[in-house]
Amino acid sequence: MDYKEVLIDAIQKGYGCKAIFKETVPIKETFQGQTVWEGEVEIFEINHKDTRTCYGWGFDNDKGKTEFVTILAIPPITTPLKAVQSYLINQIKK
Repeated sequence: MDYKEVLIDAIQKGYGCKAIFKETVPIKETFQGQTVWEGEVEIFEINHKDTRTCYGWGFDNDKGKTEFVTILAIPPITTPLKAVQSYLINQIKK
């Protein structure tokens, strides 16, 4: 499976809905002048009861394994940037 297929599979298994790739958006998040996250977020069209959009991306963790993140577009998460910000905040809270 390629990168986008893995994300589609994760969306389908995690949210129980079909996913279709729409586009890739570059994101750069900074805090106090420092880049804290930079990468590409994939946008998927889905048929979920609460939304029609899902954001997803992958990254290599500190053990060299690829982890995948999928986040539904449910307010206040309405853009790829807000999805990344939400993920980062959740990681800080852990």
